[in-house]
Amino acid sequence: MTRTDLTRKLLFGALAAAFLAVAGRSFYDHRHLREPVVLGPGVTRVTTLSEYNPTIRGTANDANIYVLEGKEPGGTAFVFGGTHAEEPAGRLAAWLLVEHATLERGRLIVALSANRSASTVTRPSAAYPATYTIPTAWGGQTFRMGDRFTNPLDQWPDPEVFIHYPSGQYLAYVDVRNLNRAFPGRANGSLTERTTYAFMELIRREKVDVAIDLHEAELQYPVINTIVTHQKGQELATMISMTLTDLEGFNIGTEFSPRNLHGLTHREIGDHSPAVSLLFEAPQPFLDATRGRTNADVLLSGQDEFVVKAGKKGLLFAPIDEKGWPIATRVGRHTSAVAQTLETWTEFNADRAIVAKNIPRYADLLKHGVGHFLRDPRQASQDRLAHE
Repeated sequence: MTRTDLTRKLLFGALAAAFLAVAGRSFYDHRHLREPVVLGPGVTRVTTLSEYNPTIRGTANDANIYVLEGKEPGGTAFVFGGTHAEEPAGRLAAWLLVEHATLERGRLIVALSANRSASTVTRPSAAYPATYTIPTAWGGQTFRMGDRFTNPLDQWPDPEVFIHYPSGQYLAYVDVRNLNRAFPGRANGSLTERTTYAFMELIRREKVDVAIDLHEAELQYPVINTIVTHQKGQELATMISMTLTDLEGFNIGTEFSPRNLHGLTHREIGDHSPAVSLLFEAPQPFLDATRGRTNADVLLSGQDEFVVKAGKKGLLFAPIDEKGWPIATRVGRHTSAVAQTLETWTEFNADRAIVAKNIPRYADLLKHGVGHFLRDPRQASQDRLAHE
């Protein structure tokens, strides 16, 4: 080997080591980013998911559980965002509930990071940003961008075929790490199954009346701009849909949960607990296969010229124009849908009323933006501050 060859190899080796160090630091920072949550006046208790299944204690999925209680007894609602951590509107809508909602009757239980592990990684080869920042009057708040699936660092390897428990239905191998294909879970299964089992135990032990799972979907996916409901919630979902469409200024339909498609929250929660289970879908062009660049600007603006072109070709199940689907629109749809669910539930079930106040609604988000409703963690006392 000549001196020139040796020098070249050492140079390339040093460059490779430098790239690995930079990438490794980026992955580490993403996985360990602490997202501050200011506990609003309605939060009376914060616990962790491992209270309901100790086998996840100390794992990446031992998520915070926020409990908001009213002065008067009533029913209980459970809202969870982050089932798919690449769908930020669900997490942000749940965030605003924790930081603003107050309860007069009943209880509201909230999880911001249902699959916390999935929020610590992004989709391989998709060029997702690791984080995104919501502008605020006090400087902005940065959040983790995530993936649809549990981080393989926390659960690996995937099987050749995922056999859903307890139905025995065969699903795609990667869905073994998909929280919304692993309900109702197992106490000692995979991390994803142990997580869904913990949520089922929460729903059963806390006597949850209505469970709401917040999602976003690509515009090329037919189940979009809709409420997916278990058969127990058909009347409730239909009334929510009609009220929102009539009074809030946005269209939202209803879909009924397929009885023979297993693993999804809207099916399994309803089948394996007394709760009514609903899932809300909002549009997110960032997820479409026809999209352009996948950067944080597109994630937040909801604008993509290629998705618009796909719409003009009739390839989408939701409308889009040059204005896109901004994050405020998507979050506002979810917060209004949650607020209307509680109101409609109370109309139908006066003896199990859930009366919540101070939830920012669709019109509020359109007028002020998401950042207006995020509280400055620097102004919060330590006993009123949590981290995701």
